Amino acid sequence: MGIEFTALHWIYVVFIVLIIGFMVKRRDTTLICVLGIFMLAIVATGDLTSSISGVFNSFIYAITELLSTILIISIIVAMSRVLMTAGINEVMIAPFTKFIKTPALAYWTIGLLMMLISWFFWPSPAVALLGAVLLPVAIRAGLPALGVAMAMNLFGHGIALSSDFVIQGAPKLTADAAGIPVGEVVSASIPLVITMGVVTTITAYIFLRRDMRRGTLLLNMANDTSENTEQATVENLLSVGQKRFFALLIPIAFIVDVIAMSVFKLQGGDATALIGGTSVFILLLLSVVAHKKDGLEKTTSYLIQGFQFGFKVFGPVIPIAAFFYLGDAGFTQIIGDHLPATSHGIVNDLGVGLAAVVPLTKEIAVITLAVVGAITGLDGSGFSGISLAGSVGSLFGNAIGGGTATLTALGQITAIWVGGGTLIPWALIPAAAICNVSPFELARRNLLPVVIGLFITTIVAVFLI
Repeated sequence: MGIEFTALHWIYVVFIVLIIGFMVKRRDTTLICVLGIFMLAIVATGDLTSSISGVFNSFIYAITELLSTILIISIIVAMSRVLMTAGINEVMIAPFTKFIKTPALAYWTIGLLMMLISWFFWPSPAVALLGAVLLPVAIRAGLPALGVAMAMNLFGHGIALSSDFVIQGAPKLTADAAGIPVGEVVSASIPLVITMGVVTTITAYIFLRRDMRRGTLLLNMANDTSENTEQATVENLLSVGQKRFFALLIPIAFIVDVIAMSVFKLQGGDATALIGGTSVFILLLLSVVAHKKDGLEKTTSYLIQGFQFGFKVFGPVIPIAAFFYLGDAGFTQIIGDHLPATSHGIVNDLGVGLAAVVPLTKEIAVITLAVVGAITGLDGSGFSGISLAGSVGSLFGNAIGGGTATLTALGQITAIWVGGGTLIPWALIPAAAICNVSPFELARRNLLPVVIGLFITTIVAVFLI
């Protein structure tokens, strides 16, 4: 059954180009996103009132989708405030400062730890676990907060999420769509994941060191961390013994969480919720012990600080997330059932349409799968389009006489690297928020290394087929 393209598809493409252009020029995209949402709504419904309402409803939808991330970030920040105020974080990071002495050690240590934890429990809880503890250590070693966010982003939401070797949620989706065993996709993805990971992380580090030598990034680091410094003046609330006790208790609590995740097979949102709940109890305990009779009021104060921080960070992201959610299931829920009967969502339609108009050679098949994966990743989830990548990989593999697993793996990798949390600003909020840096600046920083990595990985895929 063919794909029917309408004005809605082309409006969406035009606004994607505008949004990317504004991002490259470092201009705010809120106005463009709101206009894009309104244009899609007015063309779909022809009703001015419902189109204006659609803008507001799209914001509600985006906030609902992002709420769990907002909550975990806000709670982690609230907990970190009491840790800093009581001086517990100073004791906690002391052992790490003996090992992480240089920016290079900070970048690679944080990155590799992030990758390992993300393979078992996915990136969101890994960001929460590592960010609060290792960010101050890395900054002391000379790595800017933006560099920490890049390391967590590229290793966690990039390498670990796109490969998904342990949990195998991503390869199962693509393998089922392609009609091949999961093991084939995993095996075919290994050389591609290694290529993409090595090229991207090394390239990112080279650019990072270059800007650190120039001094531009050090200034950003000072600006990024100023808010934490202003809001968390260390007070003499606990004795040295109490600080040591809590500095030991808190890591043990999170280690128990990690064990529980493994035993009870908690993943994704469930694992993040466990980390969040543990952080709430740590916040309550420390507030009461440190502030004594003022503990109840201080608990609320820390939570308010956390939520203020969370919504301040997410504020500029909600409009752009609202627009891109219209490319997938969000369109029907926000605007209504106004797409063609054969449509599987605007983004997926564009991907299928692209695959249908290109000539089928080995090289073209590989390039098309990479582009299809990248396009489907533009909705910011990374996972919504990988079934399409599997379907197109199977189609092209049959047409060229082989290479289905490699094509499928490539589509999976490109979709998740683009949409899973390295290039789309709202998808990389967890790392950006924990490190208190702009998600848009982080996306710009990741752009060139990720594009270079995808280019080289695509070339490697041609030789593997």
